[in-house]
Amino acid sequence: MIRDLLAGPAGSALAILALAVVTYLCRASGVVAMSRVRLTPRVERALRALPGSIVVATAVPTGLAAGLPGIAGLVTATAVMALTRFELAAIAAGLAVVAAGRALGL
Repeated sequence: MIRDLLAGPAGSALAILALAVVTYLCRASGVVAMSRVRLTPRVERALRALPGSIVVATAVPTGLAAGLPGIAGLVTATAVMALTRFELAAIAAGLAVVAAGRALGL
């Protein structure tokens, strides 16, 4: 029954709806959980560092797996971030180096 429903014309819409509900529940549970946490200076520092740590945890394994162009992109992004403290510039510079490396056949 469920298999037929998902395989039919409404399957895509149901999948999108299910993903939307799960996304909302994930976000709402974060708000509920954080409403019960006392925001000490230590917790505030941890929350401020969280976006950067997520980017690093995502970018470093991907960059290392990409070989020489990926490693060069990581080094470039790190240098640009250290100089400018502007995440978008660092990401753009790193991606440009990776794209150039791949265009050169590295």
